Amino acid sequence: MKFLLTYFSLFLLTFVGYSQEVTTLKGKVLNPEGDAVEFAHIRNMSNNTGVVSEKDGSYSLKIPKSRNVLVQVSCVGYKALSFNINSSIDSVSDYNIILDFEVSDIGEVSVVGELSPETNLVKIESKYIDLNPDISGNLESLIKTMPGVTSNTELSSQYSVRGGSYDENLVYVNDIEIYRPLLIRSGQQEGLSFLNSDMVSSIHFSSGGFESRFGDKMSSVLDIRYHKPVEFSGRVSLSLLGGTAQLEDVSNSGDFTYNAGLRYKTSQYVLNSLETKGDYNPDFYDFQTYLTYKVNTKLDFDFLGYYSLNSYRFIPQSRETSFGTIDEALNLKIYYDGNEKDKFETYLGAFTTNYNPTEKLFLKIIFSAFQTNEQETYDIQGQYYLNELDNTVGSDTYGDSIMNIGVGTFLNHARNYLTANVYTLSFKGGYYSGNNKLRWGAKYNYEEINDEVSQWKMLDSAGFSLPYNGTSVKLYETARANNKVQSSRISAYIQNTFNKNLNNGADFYLNIGIRANYWDFNQEFNLTPRFSLSYKPDWEKDMIFRFASGLYYQPPFYKEMKNADGDINKNIKSQKSIHFVLGNDYLFRAWDRPFKLSTELYYKILRDLIPYKIDNVHIDYSAQNMAKGYAYGIDFKVNGEFVQGIESWASLSFMQTKEDIDGDSYYDSDGELIEPAYYPRPTDQLVNFSLYFQDYIPMNPTFRMNLSLHYGSRLPFSSPDKDRYDQVFRMRAYKRVDLGLSKVIINKDRNFEKTKWLNAFEDMWISFEVFNLLDINNTVSYMWVKTVSNQAGDASQYAVPNYLTSRRLNLKLTAKF
Repeated sequence: MKFLLTYFSLFLLTFVGYSQEVTTLKGKVLNPEGDAVEFAHIRNMSNNTGVVSEKDGSYSLKIPKSRNVLVQVSCVGYKALSFNINSSIDSVSDYNIILDFEVSDIGEVSVVGELSPETNLVKIESKYIDLNPDISGNLESLIKTMPGVTSNTELSSQYSVRGGSYDENLVYVNDIEIYRPLLIRSGQQEGLSFLNSDMVSSIHFSSGGFESRFGDKMSSVLDIRYHKPVEFSGRVSLSLLGGTAQLEDVSNSGDFTYNAGLRYKTSQYVLNSLETKGDYNPDFYDFQTYLTYKVNTKLDFDFLGYYSLNSYRFIPQSRETSFGTIDEALNLKIYYDGNEKDKFETYLGAFTTNYNPTEKLFLKIIFSAFQTNEQETYDIQGQYYLNELDNTVGSDTYGDSIMNIGVGTFLNHARNYLTANVYTLSFKGGYYSGNNKLRWGAKYNYEEINDEVSQWKMLDSAGFSLPYNGTSVKLYETARANNKVQSSRISAYIQNTFNKNLNNGADFYLNIGIRANYWDFNQEFNLTPRFSLSYKPDWEKDMIFRFASGLYYQPPFYKEMKNADGDINKNIKSQKSIHFVLGNDYLFRAWDRPFKLSTELYYKILRDLIPYKIDNVHIDYSAQNMAKGYAYGIDFKVNGEFVQGIESWASLSFMQTKEDIDGDSYYDSDGELIEPAYYPRPTDQLVNFSLYFQDYIPMNPTFRMNLSLHYGSRLPFSSPDKDRYDQVFRMRAYKRVDLGLSKVIINKDRNFEKTKWLNAFEDMWISFEVFNLLDINNTVSYMWVKTVSNQAGDASQYAVPNYLTSRRLNLKLTAKF
């Protein structure tokens, strides 16, 4: 109670303080030819806050009134500009800024990782996705390069943040929470993520310690805004992995706009490099549209529509995998019969009403409906042979099979069907006055989930059906259920951000808020206060110091409620986390170029955890709040102009996360009581390093190189025994390098006399990509092969690695008009 009273007192104090009048500086950022400069950064250097220019070059920056203020304007490809301004009026309009060219013909590149002192959200530019060499082609590939973010598969858009699971990350598009399919088991099944990078205008990401206005999950928040057009434009992209098309326009009156995108993806070419050979037929489609209509200067409406159809059909034929150690080299061969057919169909519609009665007050009402129809069906039989290989160097039979140590058959069957509907009504508001930014909101969710589970696995090893008891034939695994869940959730928040310029010239920001949520399924009510503060001293070195803390309680969604047998736990409660985050940003110059070093140290206290195991990207939850744990680490990121005029960055993270399950003690074969205590969670990765590097030919900047490098140390994995979490092993480290080479064919300054139709294109470039440049066999999960070693039926088991994709080449053409 004292904890809550302290937060409430601090919240009230944010409304009491020095109120400073401001002037609004408005205008456009233009180049010497009079063209608009998009994504220019206009910064108020007195408190290091700023804005980014829109597509038409327009900007609106608030600065202190009747004070001499230094404003800095920068954009990659242009010379930085600084000027002083002192205004005593409320608004300065038509203050146009002209930026001179610095480096030409290298395309538009924006600064990644800007961070405002009033929030710990990092801004990421979506333009990097155009040149980022990545198999998925999803926007999330950029998120995976951020510090504290890990992923050990290139086939999936899912990621883990600071030791959390994939299901602990919030994703918003235009204030609408985005849901993922629930039955996805592998990266092969996963197609296009919801986020369409062609339609995006801004990306903000926080890996912990985020504000109360964001929802009730424990790890991270990704906040996306779709672009509102100011003129007709579009783009198309074609590659060996699919294609995209996007169009946007505005009506003559400027009242109506549309932004629409169509995407198609097929990963067949990539999946053919997997060790399981067969007929892969993945087809992924989606269509999105973002419509806006302005009634008047105070009232406007938005609509976001989405439809996706992801289908995955697979007829396996055979598999051969060599694995083991120098002392024990093994080979597994499997011959398959049967097939798999999966289908994931998703709908989303969201209607938003925006009302701005004054410049200081905004109100917003959002109604959204989400539906997912999923089916997972397969009947696959595999006959396997496990052999030991000759590992004697110089032997005539080196590498050949010398002994069979296991033979058997397995039959996997599934008929799983799931339908989920989520209806949401939310209200948001904000009032900005002087040094205070007050925000509030409330949301009602109604969820309806129907889940039919019917799956089993039969395992026969050397004529013995496992588990073997000598009298009957039993299935090795089975899950049957018919679950129907209907529930309502109510949540609300209020927060305020207060800033003040101190007498010593430093700037101080305090954000404090509180969230409340209630779920009628388990009658649980949570109250979670959060706060963050930033301090920018008036030093010669440009630095910002930040600290954030708060409660992050995550009520279960359907996946966390269901155990491996398909049963629902009706008494399940929220998982709980307390965040402590200490950070620093340091802006500096090296080689006479701008750089930024960001550092964050964090510690998370975890309670009422629901233990789980990961197989590929599928998470098997225990569906019980029976563990406590912790996560701590430190993240570094340096970004800047390693090559003049274009941005590159490197991220390095050190992290440890462990948990202790209640009642997991057992007696060993000697009768001794064993208490495992704390052991690594499935996401415990000590070291993670990412590098995104760009370069170009100095004498011809239309030729560019983009390199993406990832290293993740050994992740834990455990035996398939659903009741044992302490049997922890480590898979091999994840190492991957992707390379992209591009050539600009057309830019807006080039004029074609003979083929005038090409003048309709503003930009066009062709890219040659090499995925997994070093052709490293990365492991995503393990297949557990059982063998019967004696007449008593005692089974031994081997963990056979499931490797990811090998080296692949891709050709991609992108055009803007």
